[in-house]
Amino acid sequence: MTHSPLLRSDQTLFRDPDVFELTFVPEHLHHRDAQVKELAFLISPALRGGSALSAILRGPPGTGKTTTVHRIFTMIREETQRIIPAYVNCRQDHTPLAVYGSIFKQVCGYAPPPTGWHLDDVKEGIVSRLRDRNAALVVCLDDADDLIVAGTYNPLLYQILRLYEKWDVRKAGVFAVTSDLDLNLGAEADSSVRSVFHPTEITFLPYTKAEVREILADRVRQGLYPRVLPKPLLDRIARFAAGEQDVRVGIDLVRQAAHRAEKDGRRRVTHADVTAAARAVTAPALRNRAAGLSAGERALARWIAERSRDGADMASGAVFEAAQEYLPVGKTAYHEHLNALAKAGIVDLVPRTGRGREVRLRYDAGDVAAACRSPDQTCKIPNGS
Repeated sequence: MTHSPLLRSDQTLFRDPDVFELTFVPEHLHHRDAQVKELAFLISPALRGGSALSAILRGPPGTGKTTTVHRIFTMIREETQRIIPAYVNCRQDHTPLAVYGSIFKQVCGYAPPPTGWHLDDVKEGIVSRLRDRNAALVVCLDDADDLIVAGTYNPLLYQILRLYEKWDVRKAGVFAVTSDLDLNLGAEADSSVRSVFHPTEITFLPYTKAEVREILADRVRQGLYPRVLPKPLLDRIARFAAGEQDVRVGIDLVRQAAHRAEKDGRRRVTHADVTAAARAVTAPALRNRAAGLSAGERALARWIAERSRDGADMASGAVFEAAQEYLPVGKTAYHEHLNALAKAGIVDLVPRTGRGREVRLRYDAGDVAAACRSPDQTCKIPNGS
């Protein structure tokens, strides 16, 4: 008996749509065993009646930092009452009252009253529950760099790490998480914080293409029905996500491609679904990357996009020579701008056999041209910089 290629109105391609949510915590966390073990080691003193140690989790976006913390916190809740973990999203909660309110809710199981309580009341509620359970507190400050922007990073670290001085509780452990590779959270701590904050730095490197594919294959197995996403398309999505160095891009791409097929009533995801989903997923990222470019860099990016779309020679030297007719740019400035485009993740500079490099766009040429379009279309690349 053959199946219709079309879905009935009551059918779906998703076995479990929650698998593709960013908050989903997989049962097995692929390729982060070393980081899980290190965090478990830092927490282990609290299991013996002591205090947990602190850490800084550092790595590019989409490298599993948040998921690793959620996984270790889930393990804690399942296995012991002697530690109470609290996860704080500092992009949402970055004032002292908001951060402590989030900790209170996770420690006590309900939110503090919206009015009538001062910060000390919230703190006292937290430590009272810790004393009742003879438990140690471990706090994750995710996107802790947002606390620096808000001016609350040092005051909050100081207060959390010194709760034990005012109240009879064990010293808390703090996991501070950042995706800003240019930021040193340890160095941002002032002298009063450094006296009690001695973090271990745990690094999260980008996943390789093979690792991304394994992670995505596991999500597809859990989240979609069999044969919905053909293996060649999974390979294509994995290559794309690995190029973006963000596994979340791949997860979102699978979800959007499957939604597109389901909306059309089809049982299989197609190349067209993946292409359309990729444009939807990457458009915001591309716009953000283009926003950080100078006018000259955007002009060069548009020229590269036009040349790539025409199928012309994309050797770096050939691009430079052809650009002379349209963009008055010196050789030094050209290479500076080209390297800036590579650093922004808009182009890849691939070594060629022999000498030189090939300029390859990481996005659709039309999308690059649109994202790099300036309000003033007459902008030129200056000779000097």
